Amino acid sequence: PPKTKEKRRKTGAQKKKKNSGSDAEAEAKHRLVLLENELLKDHLALWRDEARRAKASEEQLKQRLRGLAAELQEAQREGKAIFTEMSRQQQALQGEMDARREQLEKEVRLLRQQLETCQTEAEASREKLEQALGERDRTLARLQAQVTDMEAKFKEILDDSLDLLLAKLRAVKPQRDEAALGLHARHKELLRQFDLSPLDL
Repeated sequence: PPKTKEKRRKTGAQKKKKNSGSDAEAEAKHRLVLLENELLKDHLALWRDEARRAKASEEQLKQRLRGLAAELQEAQREGKAIFTEMSRQQQALQGEMDARREQLEKEVRLLRQQLETCQTEAEASREKLEQALGERDRTLARLQAQVTDMEAKFKEILDDSLDLLLAKLRAVKPQRDEAALGLHARHKELLRQFDLSPLDL
């Protein structure tokens, strides 16, 4: 019948329309899956690049750490060598200082002994000097007393001698005056014999 055919056409059209809608949806889903796959591939590529860079950085860090470790070991060796040398020098210096201290202590002891000896000798010399000065003062006082006594005696002797001489001069004065007058007269006579006057002389 005609209605049945028309109905069948409508049903086929609806089926075609329904099928085309399903295909479009499937196509959209397929494109979405492809897009997601592309995105995942891009993310995967980025992650791989990040992983490579991270690995490269890790290698660089490891190399740097190995270099630092080597430098640290070298510094430790050098530090140990320096410490050993400084310890040796310090021990040598300590030995020199100990020897110098012992020498100075010996010199100080010797100087103290010499000082004590000098002080003892100086004290003995001072005592001897004081004794000598005392003896000198006593001798000077004794000599001064002797000189004073001798001066008094000499003065007495001189006074006595002068008194005796004056007495003798007084005793011989008349005779001396007479002899002088006779001598004078004789000189005048001699001058007259030679025709000379005493005033001419």
